Amino acid sequence: MTTIQFRIPRAPLALCGLLAASLLASGCVVKDTRPLPKVGAVQATQQIPDNELLDVAIHEFEPGIPKEIAGDEDALAKRRIYPDVRKAEARMLPATLRSTLESSGQWGAVRVVPQSVQFVDVVVTGRIVISSGTDLALAITARDSTGRVWLDDKVYKSPADIGSYKTEAALKARDPFQNVYSLIANDLVAARNRLPPADLREVRRVTELRFAQDLAPEAFAGYLQKDAQGLTRLARLPADDDPLLARVAKIRERDASVIDTVDGYNGNFTDRLRDSYGGWRRTSYDAIEKEDRTRSQARARTVLGAAAVLASILVSGNCPPNDFNCQRLEGAARTAGAISGTAAVLSGIKKFSDAKVAAQEVNELATSFQNEVAPQVVELEGRTLRLTGTAEEQYREWRRLLGEIYREESGGISVAPPAPAVVPANP
Repeated sequence: MTTIQFRIPRAPLALCGLLAASLLASGCVVKDTRPLPKVGAVQATQQIPDNELLDVAIHEFEPGIPKEIAGDEDALAKRRIYPDVRKAEARMLPATLRSTLESSGQWGAVRVVPQSVQFVDVVVTGRIVISSGTDLALAITARDSTGRVWLDDKVYKSPADIGSYKTEAALKARDPFQNVYSLIANDLVAARNRLPPADLREVRRVTELRFAQDLAPEAFAGYLQKDAQGLTRLARLPADDDPLLARVAKIRERDASVIDTVDGYNGNFTDRLRDSYGGWRRTSYDAIEKEDRTRSQARARTVLGAAAVLASILVSGNCPPNDFNCQRLEGAARTAGAISGTAAVLSGIKKFSDAKVAAQEVNELATSFQNEVAPQVVELEGRTLRLTGTAEEQYREWRRLLGEIYREESGGISVAPPAPAVVPANP
């Protein structure tokens, strides 16, 4: 039997490899982005009794600026953290969460408040983990006034819904990260629904008495106690016609009006910057996508281009001495590989340069937004509240003033608390 062997010259194989590398080096990376499925906040289906309807205070979020690089602008920019923008977001993002909670009809009063506001049925705190035009991640903690933890630093993360970036109207209609806020709202409702009605009523009473104890510790001592789990529980209840409790209730109404005013100015701050902030998010989304795409292309073109050049240099000569056609093909392969490889390397370098330009564009956008952020000042009963770093101090001063009001109205006399009473099973 005769065996027929076919021998394929290596030069054409090398040419095929070089051409393949050249084609790959000139290719581009395409990221498929589609609108995300929309998550909505669970809506209330029936009216909630007043004594079970919990108020919610959302503290201004922590900006999430790492301490180790807080003073290094370049390091922050590489992580797409712009301090002034983050500080503004620390007030704006809670306002979006507040709107989501309010729209669900599941809660009483929902407000964005300074950190020192504590005597509320449910307090929500947050930390910005990631915030850019492309991604948002928030770490959320929630506790009720008894100290019961509802959410424990739980991270909610989502990419942007590009459908919100398509038009101005779409951006105004739905936040690109609305899914994050809806998920938080739904988890808060789920945590509340796990509590029996008696516990919800107790939360309301504990909030009331904690406020009273803060104003008049001696007069309201003994009404609350800690249980084995460290939760604040009702030890006994004041009489319904207790004059001290009535006086505290009036002062609490004044405090609520101050909190409402602070919340209102936070809302005005957010509304004033909503359009520019939305535009910044959308444009930074495009810039970040461009930066990521050009870096990927640069990496691919540089690596594959270098490989093509190297292959053109190292390809071995396998043509017979008298096979001039094979030698011409081999020479053409080397030349083509060197030319295309060099072009790919230069293209890769150009892409890295484009990526730097795109990154700079993000920096400039952030700077332009920072320039629009200005302190807000509110006049309240002859007192000035600055809604920046001093808002916390101003509210503490207001709390001190409330204590003075109470002492003035009570004539500085502390009335002894009533004798212990049995707490009803369903307060």
